[in-house]
Amino acid sequence: MWLRKTMTVAAFLCAVAGGTNMAAADDSKPEYALVIHGGAGTITRDKLTPELEADIRATLNEALSTGQTILSSGGTALDAITATIQVLENSPHFNAGKGAVFTAEGKNELDSSIMDGSDLNAGAVSGVTNVKNPITLARAVMEKSVHVMLQGPGAEKFADENGIERADDAYFYTEYRWNQLQDAKAKQKGPILDHDGKKHSSVEDITNGDYKFGTVGAVARDKHGNLAAGTSTGGMTNKSHGRVGDAPIIGAGTYANNESCAVSATGHGEYFIRATVARNICALMEYAGLSLEDAANRVVKDQLVKMGGDGGIIAVDKDGNTVMPFNTPGMFRGRVTSVMDAEVAIYED
Repeated sequence: MWLRKTMTVAAFLCAVAGGTNMAAADDSKPEYALVIHGGAGTITRDKLTPELEADIRATLNEALSTGQTILSSGGTALDAITATIQVLENSPHFNAGKGAVFTAEGKNELDSSIMDGSDLNAGAVSGVTNVKNPITLARAVMEKSVHVMLQGPGAEKFADENGIERADDAYFYTEYRWNQLQDAKAKQKGPILDHDGKKHSSVEDITNGDYKFGTVGAVARDKHGNLAAGTSTGGMTNKSHGRVGDAPIIGAGTYANNESCAVSATGHGEYFIRATVARNICALMEYAGLSLEDAANRVVKDQLVKMGGDGGIIAVDKDGNTVMPFNTPGMFRGRVTSVMDAEVAIYED
């Protein structure tokens, strides 16, 4: 339960005594809000060393601080999520940018998308290589082209034409991700989700915490009341050439509309595509009148579970309310608003 910083002691005691929802009793809205994720999956305390957990928490806090600085000074939601996601893309701890997983061919293929809730403009890229920060390329597609999605070599040519920073293969290499690919190949598991999914093209289930999901994303509401969402990923370990998940698909992995909410998803992409998860949550708010929390839980904890899809989402609505539901043991996540200090979390509890 969140308390507005300026709530009086008397108002607080009155709310408690009367059993009143304190959030409802406070008629003000956060001036801004920012929510982030770094992937959902079988993320339990036994899977992370204290040192690794501390590093991940530090990166999540850095990402929140980066976005909050922009939002608190009156910057746009688009600028905030772009900068925030870049921090996560630059970290080797997540499956995006520098820490992206390897395909079956030993390459890092990157997907990303971004959406502006004020005008429903959107941009996305899929299957790009050697782009340091795919979120910046997705935004360039949105702002500097007449298209919504570009893929592969065409998207890379567009990156060069618009001065988007590139990086060589060595930049993306991490021993952890490379060993993950070799392990997958040795066990002949085929394409592997970077978390403990339920459906696999393998002869055995994945029970190894090393395959926790790592897609990153951010959603924000700025002081002007505008919403934005963005998502970035490296996809599946050992994925087949040409596979595309939900992250770059507007309406599946990313969606934003000032009339309802902004959503970024992480999980088993094939299910998130089929359920049009991000748009579905916003539609439930727009057409069924559900609250953000109820809409998100219906999709993540009901519909996806029945389908067999693992993962979670982050979202913020037009009033600055935030949610971070997931149906897995853990999700790297964090949030901050103008009336609440930054908080980060990893585990279900």
